[in-house]
Amino acid sequence: MKEMMKNTGILLVITLVAGLVLGLVYQITKDPIARQEAQAKQEACQEVFQDAASFGMIGVEAVDAAGWNEAGYSQESIDEVMEAKDASGNLLGYVVTVTTREGYGGDIQFSVGIRMDGTVNGISILSISETAGLGMQAEDVLKPQFADKQVEKFEYTKNGAASENQIDAISGATITTNAVTNGVNAGLYYFQTKLGGGSANE
Repeated sequence: MKEMMKNTGILLVITLVAGLVLGLVYQITKDPIARQEAQAKQEACQEVFQDAASFGMIGVEAVDAAGWNEAGYSQESIDEVMEAKDASGNLLGYVVTVTTREGYGGDIQFSVGIRMDGTVNGISILSISETAGLGMQAEDVLKPQFADKQVEKFEYTKNGAASENQIDAISGATITTNAVTNGVNAGLYYFQTKLGGGSANE
């Protein structure tokens, strides 16, 4: 019994010390991590809206679940929306951060820059964990295809893009291609229905 009490006491002390150390590490790293995340978001905004002088976060308006799902975006969510303004404070458009849960390796998060006329400036991938050599080619293969396109909705093709709204799929990674395409479309749909811009409102 004494030996058991002794071992229990030792385990309790180890647990307390470990908890204190973890708490201390969290406090030390919390601010640097927050700064890095803020910097990554700022860089992503600047990447998809290079001519903007400032970005300001606005609230994400709740979407109608039925309409959102009917439009085909049940696996997508809008995480953040930033206004992009020029040096004079004029609104140029928005940076919409989207997460899609349709990726082969898990969630994919990226920002989409959309001008007031509905033109997609481009996308900036924030988080992705797809298969190396396949889905991870999204940065090189998919990303450039969305830049400077003014369409209501994108679709992907395996036969080579023949029109502005078509995205050429990554060979062997159609799941990743579908996920990213749907994510961009979700951002466009939110922009068209909640932010009052684009061809859907013309």
